Amino acid sequence: MDDGVAIRVRQHGNPNGVRLFVSHGNGFAVDGYLPFWGPLQERFELVVFDIRNHGQNPRSGGDGHTYLQFSRDLERIYQGVSERLGTKTSVGVFHSMSARTAMKHALEIGWRWDALVLFDPPNVPPVDHWHYEAMRVLEKRLVDWALDRTPRFKDPADLGRDYAESRGHSRWVEGSHALMAEAVLRKDEADGDWALVCQRELEAAIYLEALTLDLWPRADAFGGPVKLVGADPAMKGAPPIGRANQALHEENGWLYEAIPETGHLLQLEKPEACIAALTGFLDEIGVTA
Repeated sequence: MDDGVAIRVRQHGNPNGVRLFVSHGNGFAVDGYLPFWGPLQERFELVVFDIRNHGQNPRSGGDGHTYLQFSRDLERIYQGVSERLGTKTSVGVFHSMSARTAMKHALEIGWRWDALVLFDPPNVPPVDHWHYEAMRVLEKRLVDWALDRTPRFKDPADLGRDYAESRGHSRWVEGSHALMAEAVLRKDEADGDWALVCQRELEAAIYLEALTLDLWPRADAFGGPVKLVGADPAMKGAPPIGRANQALHEENGWLYEAIPETGHLLQLEKPEACIAALTGFLDEIGVTA
């Protein structure tokens, strides 16, 4: 990256297909999203990567752990991949934190994509918006939750069980709890236990920064086609993110689809429906190899 931090980028899938850049949400890791992106490998070339301080990347400290630097990282990744693998039809496919990163990147650095598909970005509306307070309360609750997370485990299976027993993550498809646990932990060879790759203080900082981003743009502010794929805004007990995305669509002209009976981790709850939302959009706008 432009500050010397290394980010590991992996290529999978069909090298003759449209190139999809895929990344993840705060505190997670892209390998844990395999139930979503794995089936896309037959049709698409996949470029998957973790945000700094997550997943397979080295820990790099907190000085660059901001949305501003994440958006610079995304530019560097896009340009580096294009130089190494060649320029081709490319689509950004991002969830939550990485989706907001892609929005900031496109609005402030430049439009690099043939299309963007954003899965449930937890955008916070302006402070005078009717839905602001619900999102403010959510982000503050997530800050407190992140700071109180268990940072170390004897085995990834312990975190996998925690995911499975959590109300918010209990709907994930079979096998994904263990997969995500392995993706977000790294073995400490000195102690023999497993630690969160993304330190809980850094995870909390990103939740808090969400309240300062002022990301509530019109769809026509982007340089090309964008689709917003949200969680079910009417599902009982779901966080208010789904309703925020519905409001963004209604007020600012976004192309939008909600996946019924899903929460924020919709790609792990109903991966087939999320794949259909992605591929249907690309087919509709004629994005082909």
